[in-house]
Amino acid sequence: MRRLAYLVPLAVAAWLLPYGLGGYSMHVVNVAIIFAILAIGLGLTMGVAGQINLAQVAFFGVGAYTVAILCTRAGFGFWSAAALALVVSVVFGVLVGVPALRMQSHYLGIVTLGLALAFTNWVTNAHIAGRAEGISDIPAPVLFGLDLSSAYLFYYVELVVFVLSLAFALFVTHSPLGRRLRAMRDDDLAAGALGAEIPLLRMTAFVLSGLYGGLAGVLYAGLIRFVAPESFNIANMFLLLAMVIIGGRASILGCVVGAVALAMVREALLDASAYAQLGYGVVVVLVVVFAPTGLAGLPRRLRSLLRRRDPGTRVRLHPFQPYDRAADSADGAGGTAGAEGTAGAGVLEVRGVTMRFKGLTALDDVSLAVAAGEIRGVVGPNGSGKTTLFNIVSGFYTPSAGAVRLHGDDVTGARPYRLSQRGVARTFQNLRLFEDLDVRENVLLGLDRTRTSWIWRYLALPWKVFGYERALGARADEIIARFGLTDYAAAVPRSLPYGIQRRIEMARAMAMSPSLLLLDEPAAGLNGEEVRQLGDIVRSIRDSGVTVVVIEHNMGLVMSLCDHVTVLSGGKVIADGTPAEVAVAPAVVQAYLGDSMAAPTESAVEEATR
Repeated sequence: MRRLAYLVPLAVAAWLLPYGLGGYSMHVVNVAIIFAILAIGLGLTMGVAGQINLAQVAFFGVGAYTVAILCTRAGFGFWSAAALALVVSVVFGVLVGVPALRMQSHYLGIVTLGLALAFTNWVTNAHIAGRAEGISDIPAPVLFGLDLSSAYLFYYVELVVFVLSLAFALFVTHSPLGRRLRAMRDDDLAAGALGAEIPLLRMTAFVLSGLYGGLAGVLYAGLIRFVAPESFNIANMFLLLAMVIIGGRASILGCVVGAVALAMVREALLDASAYAQLGYGVVVVLVVVFAPTGLAGLPRRLRSLLRRRDPGTRVRLHPFQPYDRAADSADGAGGTAGAEGTAGAGVLEVRGVTMRFKGLTALDDVSLAVAAGEIRGVVGPNGSGKTTLFNIVSGFYTPSAGAVRLHGDDVTGARPYRLSQRGVARTFQNLRLFEDLDVRENVLLGLDRTRTSWIWRYLALPWKVFGYERALGARADEIIARFGLTDYAAAVPRSLPYGIQRRIEMARAMAMSPSLLLLDEPAAGLNGEEVRQLGDIVRSIRDSGVTVVVIEHNMGLVMSLCDHVTVLSGGKVIADGTPAEVAVAPAVVQAYLGDSMAAPTESAVEEATR
């Protein structure tokens, strides 16, 4: 309600604005609104989704030129031409987004810039586009019998379109789709492991960018009623880029503020345009170096400084609340059977997997079978291929030879998001939390099991999306409370101690409701008490019906926690059995301690496994 109270006077001021402006000032405001819509589209692509896009001005031109060509060459009315222009702009967005499926970083920027230059070159030389002279005499739009040739009347059309565009962008950004886009921006590998369909998400980002670019182009053609190549050149692209960076590319509202502010500054410096371009460049460099989150990030930075001065209420990590025991593990016998006896009914089966990286063989004919309800340990010296095995099981690598079966089905080479949807969750050796999302949002990402094709509901059934988001929020709060993280729900992970970050990653993995949980060195960096708590958490997870495979160097934890242990060395399995059997295996002793060390005594093994 407080936010709505802020919006009411702003809406009244926007509605009354034309009454205090002259004709030229009204024109400047109209152009600023168009650039604000353009900036929203670029912010969605670059700031929210993290895809470098230097073709936004080309989407702008596609929308404007399509309206101009259809109205002046094909006899279309303005609004029918506008509808087709939006479709064409979205299609163009798909085409520009195709390179994002194969390349990222500055390579994608070079490609999108090249496509923007190609568009400018085409409209400059194509007869249908009016060549360098452009297309004039675009008919003025008529709406409900009103001639919108007046900049004052057209302002209200722009204002309504802008408000709807801004509302939809904010809705998407703070929805499950927006969280996945932001997760992809921060770490696409971890996002894929959580079920995000990365190729479709990248394409979605460019579709949204094309939609907003086309919308701005339609409004520009209706306002100016003349289009020419110089309106869609690279100078305007970099001006738009400056607007987004200065305002704050990760904030939709920041993009709007940056666009409006820079549009006004540009108008004020119209008589010194050469110096203005230099000034924009200097300001962008200063913002990138000293305020990378732009104007939108300043309030958060100020709040952080105030929190440092005033620590406020002390937060703490609450105890873990154990899961209820699953019916099939209530007898306490879950997972103690040998792999040989359960291979046919196992959750995970790896058959003769070999992984070569050019001249290096990381895994050599590795086989293992993990039974349902088992805690399987995978141990070995550094460089033995443990994480490579996890990367194959979770879909990051496709093995050079061999097969991986999950619940009896061959999933060799399946994408990470497909394996996630089939019940595989994992943590990482090096933490892969989404640092720009808070703890609650990290958990919400694990809970969200929708497919990217669900996106049509954002336009057709937005209330369904709101309902789904509320349901996710309630479940996220339950998981956060179970793992004792309630006091940290609104914190960003990078601000928290390492041990708490480890627990957050495990909570996020369990939010996926997995049948198979892969833990890659979960005890790394933890103190003795945190390791003890970790053991209790993993046992509770197993008792809830989840099969666990854990890579770990802490042999005390492995011996006390695991039902079965597989030992790798040099990419090969050198031992496989119960902890007591593996601990005294000569090959294991040699791999860990060398030939000069004797095998441990039976009493030492019994002591280690207590």
